[in-house]
Amino acid sequence: MIAFWVLAPVMVACAIAMVMARKAVHSALLLAVIMISLAILYAAQNAPFLFAVQIIVYTGAVLMLFLFVLMLVGVDSSDSLVETLRGQRVAAVVVGLLFGVLVATAVGQTTFGAAVGLQAANADGNVNGIAAVLFSKYIFAFEVTSALLITAALGAMVLAHRERLSPKATQRELAVKRMRDYATTGAHPGPLPNSGTFARHNSVDTPALLPDGTPSELSISRVMRARGTVRDVSADRTLAAEVEDDPGQIEGGDR
Repeated sequence: MIAFWVLAPVMVACAIAMVMARKAVHSALLLAVIMISLAILYAAQNAPFLFAVQIIVYTGAVLMLFLFVLMLVGVDSSDSLVETLRGQRVAAVVVGLLFGVLVATAVGQTTFGAAVGLQAANADGNVNGIAAVLFSKYIFAFEVTSALLITAALGAMVLAHRERLSPKATQRELAVKRMRDYATTGAHPGPLPNSGTFARHNSVDTPALLPDGTPSELSISRVMRARGTVRDVSADRTLAAEVEDDPGQIEGGDR
C-alpha cells in the first residue's frame, strides 16, 4: 500500500510530462521511470516473474533500444510537423477519445468476485500461476494480442517501404540537378563543409570557419542548431586573426 501511494503520483506526473515533453529523448526517459515504477509495484504484489520481465525485457531491452536509436539518429522538432498520412492527427484524436470512452465504460461495468489471496494464487509458484491463467482463461485474448502485434509490425513495414517508380539517377543527372537547384533556389551545389576548425578541435558541434572568419551554418546539423548545442567559435576566430597577423606563433603540434 505504501509503495502504491508513493509511486502512483510519480507515475502519473511522469506520464503527463512524457506527453507534454517537446523532445523525444526526454519522453523516453520519463517512460523508463514509469516502467521501473511499475516493476516495483509488481514486486510489491509478490509477482517476481512480472517484475523481472518488466525490467529485463521492456525497460532494459525495448525502451533502451528506442532511446539509443533516438540518440544516434536524432529527431528534429520540425519532423513532428510533417504528416506521413493525411489527416492522421485528427484520426488519432478521434480514436483516442473513443478509446477513453471504451475504457471508462469497461471500468464502470466491471464487477469483482471474491478476491483470492496471493498465497493461493502463487501456490504452485508465480510463473506457474501466471501460465495457468494466461494459457487457459485468457488464451483467446493472448492470441488476439499477438496477432495485433504482428499486424502492427507488418503495417509499419508497408508504410515505410517505398517502391522505386523511376530508374536510379546517374551521377551526371545528379550534378545537373544540383546546378539547376543552385540557379533557382541558391542551394549549395557541392558537398557541405566539414565541422571543426583547424586541427585543434574536430567535433560535430563546432562550425567550420569561412575564409572571412565567420562560421558556416551549413557545417552544422539542423538538429543541433534546433537544440542550441552549437559550440561558440568566437575564440577560434580570435586565434585565426592572431595567426594571420603573426604566422610564426603556431607550434608544430597545432599545425
